[in-house]
Amino acid sequence: MTNDKGILIKNIYYMLSYAFQTLKQQDYEKVAAEEFDKIYDLFAAILANGVARQLKQGLYREYVPVQNALSVMRGKLNMSDTVRLKAQCSRRLSCEFDNFSENNIYNQILKTTIYRLVRTKEVDTKQKQALKKLLLFFGNIDLIQTDHIKWNQLIYQRGNKNYELLLNICHLTLKSLLQTTEKGEFKLLSFSDEHMEMLFQRFVMEYYKQHHKELSPKAPKIDWNITDGHENSMIQFLPKMQTDITLQNGDKALIIDTKYYTSIMAENYKSTYRSAHLYQIFSYVKNMDTENTGKVSGLLLYAKTSEDNLPDGSSVLIGSNRIGIEVIDLNRDFKDIAGQLENIINKYL
Repeated sequence: MTNDKGILIKNIYYMLSYAFQTLKQQDYEKVAAEEFDKIYDLFAAILANGVARQLKQGLYREYVPVQNALSVMRGKLNMSDTVRLKAQCSRRLSCEFDNFSENNIYNQILKTTIYRLVRTKEVDTKQKQALKKLLLFFGNIDLIQTDHIKWNQLIYQRGNKNYELLLNICHLTLKSLLQTTEKGEFKLLSFSDEHMEMLFQRFVMEYYKQHHKELSPKAPKIDWNITDGHENSMIQFLPKMQTDITLQNGDKALIIDTKYYTSIMAENYKSTYRSAHLYQIFSYVKNMDTENTGKVSGLLLYAKTSEDNLPDGSSVLIGSNRIGIEVIDLNRDFKDIAGQLENIINKYL
């Protein structure tokens, strides 16, 4: 089956498995073998399998700050609240302390996502039943409001590494859920281009990291090639040039900028490549190739859309540097997708 953008849902699973190595573990074999009609059924299945696996190991615990009224002193005394308690003739002390608890932000996000998927009409009944069983193990964990979750501040380390995949699935899901007025139920919006662009970029990077370590895949920042020889106050206002993927083969380099757009071509009087994208990749290439050797190439890598007039994988020399445009068809067998990524290396490096 395909999603509303014409992408095989099975390929979205493969992309996720590259982006998050946890999906290649044995517990997810059933998910890999199953066919899904909707992408959110895939997400629900991943969560059901991943959380069940985590429950066997034990939910992640960490020290959480707690404030409570106690009969004996513990931790730090909150003087103002203690005075208020005394005024009420209470013999308790208001104490602030850290509690080693399952009721932390990581498990709260898991519970909230599962709870909302269970209350979403579009999710398959089979997946809902699996998720409902898991909620029984989250009785001591709070539901939270998701609007202010600081996703970029979540830290993954040895004790909660398996949560990285699960919470990224939660992120994709929660960003697409809209609460309705019908008994607190939730409605799924479409899986956005923004979400797919992030996944597409990470997939391409991880593909090359796993299959072509010799090319040192990375995403470096590129410095502006400033040549005036003295400090210039304008430099601090120049935008940062952050590449998506850079591959290196000896003295040759390829900068890849991944793009996921509903429309690849710009339509004015005629179909043209998007000028902003070309300017961006050209700027990256020229500022990396400071000595104008021509050994740095640039590639705009698009996910295929339903447009008829699409780039044909051509490239052109601008100055001494090769700039190209390629399109990956995410609605084909995954072996074909891998083949396209391999051809890029052969063509440019």
